Amino acid sequence: MLNSLFIFAEITPKPEHYKDAQQAIIGILERTRAEAGCLVFDLFQSPDQDTLYLYEKWTDQNALDQHHAQPYTAAVFKSYQTWLAKPPRILPMNSVT
Repeated sequence: MLNSLFIFAEITPKPEHYKDAQQAIIGILERTRAEAGCLVFDLFQSPDQDTLYLYEKWTDQNALDQHHAQPYTAAVFKSYQTWLAKPPRILPMNSVT
C-alpha cells in the first residue's frame, strides 16, 4: 500500500517507570490493532531493556489522528509526562516502493 503511513517511535522511560510504560502500551495493543486504519502496531524493547520501540503502520494520517484521539491513547500519553526520561522520538515515514 504505497500511501500507508509508517511510524517508528522510540520511548525511553525513567528506569523506575520502565515496567509501567511497557504495561501501559501492552494494555492498548489489541484495542489499537482493532482500530479502523491500523495495519500494524507492534511493541519491541532494546536488549538492555531501557528503551521501548513501536512500529506502526496506518492507512493514512487521518487514521493515526483518530488513534491519538482515543481515550486510552490519551491516558498513555498523559502518563508519559511523568514516566519518561525524555520526550518520545517519533519518526513518521512514507513508503518509497
